[in-house]
Amino acid sequence: MIGLARILFAFTALVVALYSPPSHAATTAPTYPATPRGDVIDSYFGTTVADPYRWMEDVDSPQTAQWVKAEGELTRSYLDAIPQRAAIAAAYRKLYDYEKVNPPFRAGKHWFYFRNSGLQTQSVLYIRDSETGPARSFFDPNALSKDGTVQLGRVSFTYDGTLMAYSTQTGGSDWLTWHVKSVVTGKDEPDVLYWSKYSFPTWLGDTGFYYRGYDAPNAANQTLAPLGALKLRFHRLGTPQSSDRLVYAAKGSELAGIRIMDDQRYSFFQLTAVNGNSLAWKYRSEADTSFRAVFPLQDNVQYSILGNDGSRVYIKTNLNAPRNRVAWLDLTDQAHVLHDIVPEGADKIDQVLLVGNNFYVARLHDAHSVLSVVDLHGRLVKTIALPFIGTAYLGGRRNDPAVYYTFESWAYPLAIFRYAPTTAKSTLVFRSAIAFDPKPYVTEQIFTTSNDGTRVPVFVVHRRDMPLNGSTPTILSGYGGFNISWNPYFYQANAMWLEMGGAYAVAILRGGGEYGETWHEAGMLANKQRVFDDFIAAAQMLIDRKITSKPKLAVNGGSNGGLLVGAVVTQRPDLFGAVIAEEGVFDMLRYQKFTIGKFWIPEYGSAEASEQQFKTLYAYSPLNNVKDGTRYPPTLIATADHDDRVHPSHSFKFAAALQHAQADGAPILLRVETNEGHFAGLTTDKAIAMTADFYAFLAKSLEFNPRL
Repeated sequence: MIGLARILFAFTALVVALYSPPSHAATTAPTYPATPRGDVIDSYFGTTVADPYRWMEDVDSPQTAQWVKAEGELTRSYLDAIPQRAAIAAAYRKLYDYEKVNPPFRAGKHWFYFRNSGLQTQSVLYIRDSETGPARSFFDPNALSKDGTVQLGRVSFTYDGTLMAYSTQTGGSDWLTWHVKSVVTGKDEPDVLYWSKYSFPTWLGDTGFYYRGYDAPNAANQTLAPLGALKLRFHRLGTPQSSDRLVYAAKGSELAGIRIMDDQRYSFFQLTAVNGNSLAWKYRSEADTSFRAVFPLQDNVQYSILGNDGSRVYIKTNLNAPRNRVAWLDLTDQAHVLHDIVPEGADKIDQVLLVGNNFYVARLHDAHSVLSVVDLHGRLVKTIALPFIGTAYLGGRRNDPAVYYTFESWAYPLAIFRYAPTTAKSTLVFRSAIAFDPKPYVTEQIFTTSNDGTRVPVFVVHRRDMPLNGSTPTILSGYGGFNISWNPYFYQANAMWLEMGGAYAVAILRGGGEYGETWHEAGMLANKQRVFDDFIAAAQMLIDRKITSKPKLAVNGGSNGGLLVGAVVTQRPDLFGAVIAEEGVFDMLRYQKFTIGKFWIPEYGSAEASEQQFKTLYAYSPLNNVKDGTRYPPTLIATADHDDRVHPSHSFKFAAALQHAQADGAPILLRVETNEGHFAGLTTDKAIAMTADFYAFLAKSLEFNPRL
């Protein structure tokens, strides 16, 4: 269902139990495992807050392990008893089995692409000696481990394409281990680098590469240990990792990175924090201490380098342009004046690619893509027509002969197109052959109004013949955070839900990046409650239009989206027929103490930083707003035992609190995936099983018989 990604004021009306909840089938409350409640009490600026499940933060203690095991057995017995589950799993496996291909990309004289024959856990990397030459397998990551738990993370090639750095991840962890492979021989070099995170290597010729990493954690549980400074280092090939040169030690939530231009003449240093970044440059041959400042670090002001012609550097930036602009500057100009090429417009400039002497510009018009080609002076060359509402993603390098781009939408499987500058035409080169017919379905974009008058778009995908009588089981999802755009995309599980007879809706919420930085800032820090208000307005719109009804409406979200559904279900438990919350951030008073939580402080604030930030977080923190004696809808909370992005104790504590508070027979279930991280490394079998569990749970909770 939903997965991805980075994570997360207002005074919310406390929910009381005097309302008319959705009618659920008569159920007997599950017998939950015994869950001790401790007497831990914290004080924040004079306010005392109980935390009875603090013991669950030690996820490896025998007490926590025993409780999680008992919860898992309860959940398994409940889900396995749902009659439709086996049929859903079988149908989804059949639907999942189709060829999946990524667009080709060039490195040196070779072309590469990833391909999955159908049910493979990981896609295989193929190589061609020319753009259209015969392909052969270059690297099969499925061979990294027998059980599929060791997975390929990222790849980075030298400019001449002779070497490839690639990372591996184990059990879905965010930890990266870097290796180097010769493209000529296909064999690995002896270099192996450990304890890296949030890194994409930048090669310095073929001598070595820059990467980000940590000192080895000094803790028994190294996967979930608190982390120190994230360091930018340079590794020279053939030397031990212990001799890697320190370039920059980050402070707080900073991220440091280096980019080298295709002409191999200039290097750029960028320091990122609070959703903004600085920019500095040097000649590639100079020492790493020689960077000259161009733009200082400012909150929420970004500079993205697109390419260069000598000292003229092309940049996408939101400086004085919240919806972005394309501009150039001359490195020899000490004033660093920006000259507009593509000025800010009504739609956000989402992605820009420089290939040849043209910019390929993808804008977001109400959260869906519009493509155009402009020259180096900003003059329109062509508007590239897209099939309908959807998302396009561009790929290519300055000297490539063509631009490959993908297009997909909620009910339109991914397709790959090749745009040839010489003919100004696009050609379809690949379309997913999934056994899903999009013709019976329609994608609507409906606008609703949030409680403060803000216009909020909602995508709704459904059968063309859907009755408007409130009978259609509907999943409403969203994200609303970290300047991330939640654009139309195709996902097999969504297709499965549509074929089962459901409708799928996605609310475009403040806090995201769909309308630029102003939209993002409207949903962060003290404005976070607006995100939940937008989502509640979207849910009410679906009910008012009789697309669905309260008993038939499910909400789903993951990560920051898990926080979203956790907040709205504690604020409006009467509004929903079912809830699926995946790897959510539920304890907003303590999130910053675990894994990478400190990186989210610029987005959420910290309960320890000030009384006002505490009050803001306390007002909506899902864990701290569970009320005893409330009738909560059927809820399935999913996490992984060693999620090293969102600590699993968030889900453990939230599930325990809901089970303790529940005044109805509706189940509160906890599903814990083992040997898994932030749902990024699921094997095919695990992915199918999880979707079958989710949809079986919804079939029972929303009381419908799926078409199978």
